[in-house]
Amino acid sequence: MFDDLKGRTAVVFGVANKRSIAWAIAQGLHVAGANLAITYQNERMEMEAKDLILSLPGAEAFMCDVSKDEEIASLFEKLKARYGKLNVLVHSVAFAPAEELKGDFVNTTREGFRVAHDVSVYSLIAVCRAAAPLMEDGGSVITMTYYGAEKVVPHYNVMGVAKAALECTVRYLAQDLGRKKIRVNAISAGPIKTLAARGISGLGDMLRSHAERAPLQRNVEVGEVGSTGVFLASDASSGITGEVVYVDCGYNIMGF
Repeated sequence: MFDDLKGRTAVVFGVANKRSIAWAIAQGLHVAGANLAITYQNERMEMEAKDLILSLPGAEAFMCDVSKDEEIASLFEKLKARYGKLNVLVHSVAFAPAEELKGDFVNTTREGFRVAHDVSVYSLIAVCRAAAPLMEDGGSVITMTYYGAEKVVPHYNVMGVAKAALECTVRYLAQDLGRKKIRVNAISAGPIKTLAARGISGLGDMLRSHAERAPLQRNVEVGEVGSTGVFLASDASSGITGEVVYVDCGYNIMGF
């Protein structure tokens, strides 16, 4: 179905556990033959994430907190020494303090706003800047967004604003990096019961609403998002950049 990724190297940011979208994409890239470097955030996440990562034969685990420039720099020095070149970067990272995802958006704090945009948006710019010199033959960058960037989703709050900024960032990065033959795209997945999503108040109602209103009459499976990630990493998507690709069973097309 996809072009073979054998001989290509991918770095995947955002693996937290076996339910994470980053893990689904990593598994797909592994099946397609890519060499994998997979990161986890910190020592607290190390036990579960590292064991999971090393369960993929040939995959290597690295710790990197994308909110810290020095850790990003250190990681990419290690990647250069280990692999030489990079072909794919998957950015599946987002965070806002839990209290910002409850109550009214008007009560968003200055610090909550800053943290959400630093971790969820600026980190994409930072890792792209570090990765670009290693993408000597061009490459593909993939990040994760959600429909709350466009329409109001109750309780998504500051993350909706951050995802809107992320989608705009995708377009600006696509323009900048296109001259280096690096493509930058976002996947807009429907709601999935990931660790991050569980922090959103009313997730159950969101899942029910999507299943009822989506043309396919169900919620998207994490494996379907993973397959789309592999497509965007492959030459099959060589003419696509600066786009938001919806994988939400068609929910986004509905007016009511």
